[in-house]
Amino acid sequence: MRDTRPLHLPGSRLRSLLGLLAALLLPLGLLAPAATAAPAPDTTTAADPVRIMPLGDSITGSPGCWRALLWNRLQGAGHTGIDFVGTLPPQGCGVAHDGDNEGHGGELVTNVANQGLLPARLAATRPDIVVMHFGTNDVWSDIAPDRVLAAYDTLLAQMRESNPDMRVLVAQLIPMNPATCADCGRRVADLNARIPAWAAGASTDRSPVVVVDQWTGFDTATDTYDGVHPNAAGDEKIAARWFPALAAQLGSTPGDPGDPGDPGGPVLTCTASFRAVSLWQGGYQAEVTVRNTSAAPLRGWTVTLRPADGSRVTQVWNGVLTTAADGTATVSDAGWNSSLVPGASTVFGIVATTTGAAAPAASADCATTPAS
Repeated sequence: MRDTRPLHLPGSRLRSLLGLLAALLLPLGLLAPAATAAPAPDTTTAADPVRIMPLGDSITGSPGCWRALLWNRLQGAGHTGIDFVGTLPPQGCGVAHDGDNEGHGGELVTNVANQGLLPARLAATRPDIVVMHFGTNDVWSDIAPDRVLAAYDTLLAQMRESNPDMRVLVAQLIPMNPATCADCGRRVADLNARIPAWAAGASTDRSPVVVVDQWTGFDTATDTYDGVHPNAAGDEKIAARWFPALAAQLGSTPGDPGDPGDPGGPVLTCTASFRAVSLWQGGYQAEVTVRNTSAAPLRGWTVTLRPADGSRVTQVWNGVLTTAADGTATVSDAGWNSSLVPGASTVFGIVATTTGAAAPAASADCATTPAS
């Protein structure tokens, strides 16, 4: 009797027979070839975001709500390919933003440099740009500007070791007037006066160092809640000062309605306005705002100051000073603040000696620098 039970073959023998059958039938066209494998998924990603480290102390990190305002202002301007980085998380502010930062409350920049704290933070976050407002606690601790700037040198070297193309925005610090430090206002002005020259000497084409004036126009009475830390109005001012400098590093280029050197190019004009900031016996501190009042970008500017009552300008920051025998002061741009888009302004500060008791005053005339 024929055995009609199904034939059971071991798995290996079955696979061999099926493979042989396929080899015989494929040349006869009786078996379609296997479908072509689907292409591998596209793993290309968009360009890596630009990594920006906000670096400093409690003014930057606790809670540092100017960072939230700056983040959203950059996003609104189309700078969406950015990533704020730091080893510290956000601390509130009630505004959606990328809150990572490197603002450690109470830190001195001299301690960070001396204790070698920055390299590990850089290794963990790999920034492309550092936005640095650092030194307030050093000023409060009466540490000399020379030591603060030496700490800046150390941190800058560490940044460049982490990334040879590092771009650094360094602030002239916001003013200070804490109840426990009557001399802090003068100390922070002394440090700020030294920062532009330090930055000019430290900057390179590959790794630029750009000064951002956070001091001028900031009022401790209305822009802080304790004479040191910014309130909401102060946060707005800090974010507004960082924005154009940071946007420039991210590739913003203002429109150019015409080169003033071209025939028929627009006429370039600017204004300069003088404002006294503080007064003491024998001297005063003031600021001068330079504004582009023309329809095209400025490439440079020069302000002529004629102080009243025999006063003489002895010190300038954010500009280059030349003084005539009659006391007339000529201040030209410092290079980094030479270009102003229409309607934009920049500010330089002065210290002057005086022999009179009258309120500080000076006439200020502005002239544009011809394009080269």
